[in-house]
Amino acid sequence: MQSGRLAWRVLSGAVFAGIAISSASPASAQVATGDTSAQKIALSNNYAGNSWRQMMLKSWSNVADAAVKQKVVAAAPTFTTAESQATEQVQQIQNLILQGFKAIAVDAVSPTALNGVIKQACAAGVTVVSFDGIATEPCAYRIAVDFQGMGKMQVDYLAKRLNGKGNLLEIRGLAGVSVDDEIHRGMVDELKKYPNLKVVGSVHGDWTQTVAQKQVAGILPTLPQIDGVLTQGGDGFGTAQALKAAGRPTPIIILGNRQEELAWWADQKKSGYETMSVTIPPGASTFAFWVTQQLLAGKKMPHDIRMPVLEVKPGELEAVLAKTPPGSLANKEYTREEVVAVVDGK
Repeated sequence: MQSGRLAWRVLSGAVFAGIAISSASPASAQVATGDTSAQKIALSNNYAGNSWRQMMLKSWSNVADAAVKQKVVAAAPTFTTAESQATEQVQQIQNLILQGFKAIAVDAVSPTALNGVIKQACAAGVTVVSFDGIATEPCAYRIAVDFQGMGKMQVDYLAKRLNGKGNLLEIRGLAGVSVDDEIHRGMVDELKKYPNLKVVGSVHGDWTQTVAQKQVAGILPTLPQIDGVLTQGGDGFGTAQALKAAGRPTPIIILGNRQEELAWWADQKKSGYETMSVTIPPGASTFAFWVTQQLLAGKKMPHDIRMPVLEVKPGELEAVLAKTPPGSLANKEYTREEVVAVVDGK
């Protein structure tokens, strides 16, 4: 991972939510203690069409529901648009303002489409925290993963494995969302270091196995031999299935921590197959929940906050897979103390 960037990876050791991970020490974290028991926090989400988003919503509920029961906040429901359209999410946020929510965590449909309604929310005294899909309105707080660094990491890994030479297929995410743009930009920038690594094809897999499989199957007849596959998460297994159905050799496919991907990797590993798996944990929503609660409680935070990615390495695969149920992902759900420790750089 990039130097100067706080990075967590899955390790054998301390257990969280069934997955083992290293952890920032919360011992010196400065948790704000202002009373938020009467305040309501909402999650505004634009899309739930893949396992990452579904687990993201479940992680929010796991942590937020417990916080409601403990009277940390009064309510913390989730709201997801039906069609992943900007106009829908704008209306959704307007409704949340009218319903008296004091803070809104937002997984935004695009970097700019919600800026107007977010500015309205801020003017009405509502705290807005965007994560995963980041909004660029200055009054909002932004929880960002180094998605460009994640793209660069993949390119560097494939360059090392392929000795700097080979044909690559790029599987992109959901078009128009900042996450897709950032990961792609990181890949493009890093590929400049390796002139003999060529991206010979690119499709949008929408971070979904079935979409990726269909799109890859459609483009494969036009492509030469593929040596490596750059991905964004949720697309690795579908890509592998499309290649298999086409009778193609299996290239090095970067994976995204989905259970079906990890299970496929474990099976391929028996024959000596090697790769890596990395993505933002679905529990990013719990990171956003605690940032939002702490802002309401009076904690001073920068408007731009960096959170870690979650990487599964070959030596950790079996242990992680054993604790990752079908249909889910390797995950990290954050405590308030862990979030404050990350924000405070502890």
